Amino acid sequence: MKINLLDDTQPEKTDGDRISALFFKSRNVVITGEINDKLAQRTVTHLLALAEESDDPINVYISSPGGHVESGDMVHDVIKFIRPKVRTIGSGWVASAGALIFVGAEKENRYCLPNTRFLLHQPSGGIGGQATDMMIQADQIRIMRERFDQLFAEATGQTPEKIAADTARDFWLKASEAQDYGLVGHIISGIDQLS
Repeated sequence: MKINLLDDTQPEKTDGDRISALFFKSRNVVITGEINDKLAQRTVTHLLALAEESDDPINVYISSPGGHVESGDMVHDVIKFIRPKVRTIGSGWVASAGALIFVGAEKENRYCLPNTRFLLHQPSGGIGGQATDMMIQADQIRIMRERFDQLFAEATGQTPEKIAADTARDFWLKASEAQDYGLVGHIISGIDQLS
């Protein structure tokens, strides 16, 4: 195949394209904003591609108000599924489904910056429709709540009963409180402190 170097029909890479390609290979993944299916798909694709590339550690930076639980589950499970060590780094706020993603990493690989705040709470959802459907939805929320209590208990070293009691209402933790609670492994102020 002969290539014409003067062919200007090939799209030229922009600075944005080059920055995106460079960032993609940097082994850093950024999760910001609402956790939804599009964010989960983009994040999981990035994690799987980096896992294929090498077994070097991957850094996942999280600042999120939370969102869709099953989308958070997808990212959480893939963090545990892939071979490379994943370090989660909280910044800003890490709430709800964002916290679910955060605890996908092992405790020793969970970091946050000094001003990070965490929010844990029980899952919620809008219930509507016929009475039988509402009963099914309420039961699914109960099952999800029990799963959350168990998952965060395993991640923090607290009991499921303590997690349930603490998250009966919005449960806010500043960085040092999150570390004492077992949610955070290390509070860091610079990238050189990642290990």
